[in-house]
Amino acid sequence: MFRLIPIGWAFALSFTNWRIFNDIEWVGLANYAHILTSPVSREVLGNTLWFTAMYVPGVMVVSVTLAVLLNNSLRSSAFFRGAFFLPYITATVAVTLAWRWIFSTRFGLLNHLLAQVDIDRIAWLADPAWALPAVAIVSVWKDAGFYMILLIAGLQTIDPGVYEAARIDGARAFRRFYAITLPLLSRSLFFVLILALVRSTQTFEITYALTNGGPNRASTTLAFYIYQNAFVHFEMGYASALAYVLCFVIGLITLLNFHLRRRWVHE
Repeated sequence: MFRLIPIGWAFALSFTNWRIFNDIEWVGLANYAHILTSPVSREVLGNTLWFTAMYVPGVMVVSVTLAVLLNNSLRSSAFFRGAFFLPYITATVAVTLAWRWIFSTRFGLLNHLLAQVDIDRIAWLADPAWALPAVAIVSVWKDAGFYMILLIAGLQTIDPGVYEAARIDGARAFRRFYAITLPLLSRSLFFVLILALVRSTQTFEITYALTNGGPNRASTTLAFYIYQNAFVHFEMGYASALAYVLCFVIGLITLLNFHLRRRWVHE
């Protein structure tokens, strides 16, 4: 009732022109055709792909690094695991308020640090070239701790005897990481990759609170564009079509990854 009916209703609405307060008008495939031909839609899809290209590698590298460093029995590791996981469960508005100050052009901490190495101030949230990277930075910082926990769980399933045998054979740390850790962690890495790809196409809260899609739609991704059409412009039919395009994109990416899984996931 609360899941299948809204999904079916949204699919039906995607073939209509409905502004909530007006009558429903059947338009067939016009909404989908408009998505494919509209310059704004192409720009938003491009922003979504660019955000994915920044977010997924960034969060994978950071989470793997943290997981490897904190996968030990030291007492301090428990503290740092909690510290890095904390941003994930912290309210997005609170996180965004802190990062808005960090990204401030005149008084921000980040620009202050850049000035120490003779780099000019960057208008992180006002410059179209930097707004989307700023959203990606905050998203990676907020989500990396969650993926770190998943990867630590995967690391703890690896038999320590395998590392011991590699040390006896003279394998150095990098060799052990490349030849043992990555192959035996590949199942967990695949799971994290799928989650990160899906998450990257659905980013909304941080975009809404940090840049509100601006400036000039430079940080507007597909999920945020759906919100704008549905709850700002009340174009429910067009928003429903966009939602199904997003669903198709996520499904296509997931199927592609499952197809490529055989080539790099260690069974």
